[in-house]
Amino acid sequence: MGMDPALLTRNQTLPGPGPFVLLGVPGLEGLHAWLSVPVCLLYLASVVGNTLLLVLVAVDKTLQAPMYQLLGLLAAADLILATSTVPKALAVLWGLSEEISFGGCLAQLFVAHVAFIAESSVLLAMAVDRYVAICQPLRYRALLSQRVVGMVAIAAVARGACVMAPPVVLLQRLPYCGHRALPHTYCEHMGVARLACGDTRPNIWYGLATTLLSPVLDLGLIGASYALLLRAVCRLPSLGARHKALSTCGAHAGVIALFYTPALFSFLAHRFGRRTVPGHIHILLANLYVVVPPALNPVVYGVRTQQIAQRVRHMLQRVRKVGTDSQDKPRALSG
Repeated sequence: MGMDPALLTRNQTLPGPGPFVLLGVPGLEGLHAWLSVPVCLLYLASVVGNTLLLVLVAVDKTLQAPMYQLLGLLAAADLILATSTVPKALAVLWGLSEEISFGGCLAQLFVAHVAFIAESSVLLAMAVDRYVAICQPLRYRALLSQRVVGMVAIAAVARGACVMAPPVVLLQRLPYCGHRALPHTYCEHMGVARLACGDTRPNIWYGLATTLLSPVLDLGLIGASYALLLRAVCRLPSLGARHKALSTCGAHAGVIALFYTPALFSFLAHRFGRRTVPGHIHILLANLYVVVPPALNPVVYGVRTQQIAQRVRHMLQRVRKVGTDSQDKPRALSG
């Protein structure tokens, strides 16, 4: 079902750019079906896990603290990031739908990048939350309220939209000269820009600047907050108090590692390793950071956060009890 890339990329006169044809993972076409299996399983896990977290945070009155509300924002960002990219990637890997319109391509990359930047902003807010909870516990309720969490949500989305609006405009202004083949499973900024036959230097420099000023800046601020936090923890008098303080940060530190490691590695390989790292590695890494963190974040928080683990167990017990009662009722009636 694949189309000849030579036919797709030759110059021709088109009334407008696109539709683009997503080629999946060039060089690994024979493995597309196998590659789709872990991607599909991880996506299903991300949908189930993050939806469960959102439901718990929304309906459970014991999970109304800012820490858990921020976790709900993280779950929402994870769902948007994965859902904006993975279904189309699976359609490409399964050979069901390879074409995407130019407008659909821009919409996809805009939503995915906004979700990524918003998630980075929420992780920064969660680091500040842990710092205030441990270093300034008496001011915690005054500094972090439901209103503040709402402002964090609005600011995270607004920041992502403001950062991603200019590259979308830049992509719309580029001439594409009939180039349609996009060697990827979904649309991303520089992948689309490289199809253009005009000057893409503004896109390259803007992409570098946004990476340095959003996820890299957030990671630096998170590191600074954890450095201050560790200094405060080391001054605590008892070993038990230090252990308890650090245990509350374990889940957040694990999520930070899951989120930033594949994303930054993919960015560095994409920008500086194009001649040394094979193209299919770039694409596999790009798929990795949109599906692995959303799938594993709920697991990390479910295991490391006692309150969430308890609520999940309680919910599963209630579901099991309802199922058992529904099976016993027909038996009682028949008896």
